[in-house]
Amino acid sequence: MTAGGVSGVYEPAERRLASWTTLRLGGAAERLVVFTDEEALCAEAAAADARSEPFTVLGSGSNVVVADAGLTGTVAVVGTRGIRPGRRDGGTVEVTVAAGEPLAELVTWSVSEGLAGLESLAGIPGTVGATPVQNVGAYGQEVSDTLCEVRAYDRRCRRMVVLPAARCGLGHRTSRFRRTDRWLLSAVTFRLESGALSAPVRHPEVARLLGTEVSSRVPIAEVPAAVTAIRRTKGMVLSRDDPDTRSVGSFFANPIVSAAGAEEAGRRVGAVPPQWPDRDGVKLSAAWLIERAGWRRGDGLGDIRISTKHALALTNRGGGTTRQLLELAGRIRAGVARTSGVRLEPEPTLLGCTL
Repeated sequence: MTAGGVSGVYEPAERRLASWTTLRLGGAAERLVVFTDEEALCAEAAAADARSEPFTVLGSGSNVVVADAGLTGTVAVVGTRGIRPGRRDGGTVEVTVAAGEPLAELVTWSVSEGLAGLESLAGIPGTVGATPVQNVGAYGQEVSDTLCEVRAYDRRCRRMVVLPAARCGLGHRTSRFRRTDRWLLSAVTFRLESGALSAPVRHPEVARLLGTEVSSRVPIAEVPAAVTAIRRTKGMVLSRDDPDTRSVGSFFANPIVSAAGAEEAGRRVGAVPPQWPDRDGVKLSAAWLIERAGWRRGDGLGDIRISTKHALALTNRGGGTTRQLLELAGRIRAGVARTSGVRLEPEPTLLGCTL
């Protein structure tokens, strides 16, 4: 049904947030509204703020953990769609995408159009509007590589703004939009490279599967196929038939530490941890640290288990609760800190709950 007869707005009968998240966890929303119109979405946020009522924005629910008790106020599901090519400059094209557009569909579209820069993000669930929030990345590509600007409703100043990438505070799985409800992202503009070849392949695993060298370019369509194949072996491609995919993907971010911190972690666990250079220091493998702390794939509490395919994913086998999920995550984090001295931080947004 529509909300107040407004076009582009409807309230579904199902308010249990477990039905709107990939973890299949979480209680009911007090009010759940789906918005397919950008103006209606921003107007609803403004009205809720004016009344000092809770207003929570939800995309595809692929990177959130919702409390068992549910959420008060309005939960707004962003259902806006649209991909619009814009300004061309030499060999690049600016593409503006509605926040509710699925990232997977944007990747497919960009590859079909011969536009490089997003192909390694294939298989990642979620909406485009969520990608700048965590500077989503995988297999050597990050949103920050191609982000041009974002359009957003500033709930503090109560106006629409356009923020260039330089003002987005993008870092490793973070941005100025993370852990704040100030910004309601309504559209994202990327600057993509036009041509038949991919962006340089940066991840060794992808390069090996493609039979090429790191930093080389290959026909653009080969990259998403290779990345999706790798993600599938790790339970990172959503499938109704695979309970290992009932997760938020990687629950913990790969930690960034100093060179001395990486050396200390290795000394404490008695082995050199897998690591990669990062602009802010050294990136360590969170999955490796978890397994070195004694956790094994399939371990868990009740129906909340570590994936049987990847130590970094926490899954709901069907009858779990958010309380169990956070308890398991807390035990894993404490074990890693005890054995390596490294503190892991959760990747998903926690709604109505804390870790």
